[in-house]
Amino acid sequence: MDETFHLTPLDVRRYDFGRSLRGYDPERVEQFREQVAEELERLTRQTQELEAKAKGFHEQLRAFRERDKALNDALVSAQQLRGEIREQSEREAQLIIREARAEAERYLEESRTESRKLEAHIAELERARRNHLAQLRVMVERQLSDIMAAENAPAPVSPGSFAGVSAPASSGVLDNGAPASVPAGPATGLAQG
Repeated sequence: MDETFHLTPLDVRRYDFGRSLRGYDPERVEQFREQVAEELERLTRQTQELEAKAKGFHEQLRAFRERDKALNDALVSAQQLRGEIREQSEREAQLIIREARAEAERYLEESRTESRKLEAHIAELERARRNHLAQLRVMVERQLSDIMAAENAPAPVSPGSFAGVSAPASSGVLDNGAPASVPAGPATGLAQG
């Protein structure tokens, strides 16, 4: 099962953070969400470009392999021809064989080198992608944690904000006997009249 976190720019743009009293500034949240969506779009385009390049390199590798096969086929033909044409043909065939092997070795080495470079580049890009996604995940989780903390934080109670309740005494107890940290009033059921 793939546990990779997938997030599209559309997901970011459509995500509803919800509203709460004294929450985050909606404009800043929207601005941040737009920046995240744009970065995701940029990374998606970059990934597509890199995949297209990798596909092109794989096509080149396939072409090199076909050339190598063609060279091997030419070697077989040259060896068959050698038996028919005797000494002179044999010398020419040996020359062709040496040249073909050198060229095949060169093509193979170039293909291997290019393939190693591509694999290293793809691995580097994958590491960068994972690193970026991990950083993005940490940033988003931090933002979500901040939002949840803000949502769960009690609203500060100011003196005189409830009708019929006097300011807390120095003992930390309201006039009606409730602790100062617990709002007194109809919502808590402590002051009914």
